[in-house]
Amino acid sequence: MNCIIVDDEYPSREELKYFISNFSSIKIIEEFENAKEAYEFIKEKKVDIIFLDINMPKLDGMSFSKIISNLQMDFKIVFITAYKDYAVEAFEVKAFDYILKPYSNERIINTLNELEKDNKKDDIDVDLYKNEKITLYKDDKMIVLNFNDIYYCESCDRGTTVYIKNDILKGNYKISEFINILPQNKFIRTHKSYIVNIDKIIEIIPWFNSTYNLKIKDYEETIPVSRNNIKKFKELMNIK
Repeated sequence: MNCIIVDDEYPSREELKYFISNFSSIKIIEEFENAKEAYEFIKEKKVDIIFLDINMPKLDGMSFSKIISNLQMDFKIVFITAYKDYAVEAFEVKAFDYILKPYSNERIINTLNELEKDNKKDDIDVDLYKNEKITLYKDDKMIVLNFNDIYYCESCDRGTTVYIKNDILKGNYKISEFINILPQNKFIRTHKSYIVNIDKIIEIIPWFNSTYNLKIKDYEETIPVSRNNIKKFKELMNIK
């Protein structure tokens, strides 16, 4: 799980970073002194947990939480604040927890444990109920297909272009969202603009700077594997 910390007080951020790093497997991907910068960040990056103060300049944490609750993104908010008067409002925006400063070691560690337990439960639910089909679009038609019918996907301006045998479809997802829908043992994001079904790869061509180009079944175009994705690609393809 990835998290960000939004708090204008440096000592508070440092204390929280200590507990997250030492008592959980949660990864801190960014920290912010104000909510406006955090808002721009979460519109572009996948964030699972937001640790949020309330009393901050420019945009207070409670107003920020109400704004981002309309983004229809899947994240948990944990308020960590010296202000007890906002607890009711916090749970109106479905906050995961509301922790008052100064908090005890036991209190913050318990919250971190609960976050991890809840994440494992979510993973089980997804595995149980996620089917193997997806609905895409061709002109005015809605096309239902199995995941394995997808050869590769390419990012486009307003979604994702999906290549199947003898046809090209459209998905109304950003490519960063699309990869989370697909089975992780069969699909890999090889590049910021591409996702590939590994069952459709017929040739791996070494390229410059230790990268690869991929030949895909039934298609002439080669798909790049960027340096940022080489390690994961080699692991998935059992390349040594």
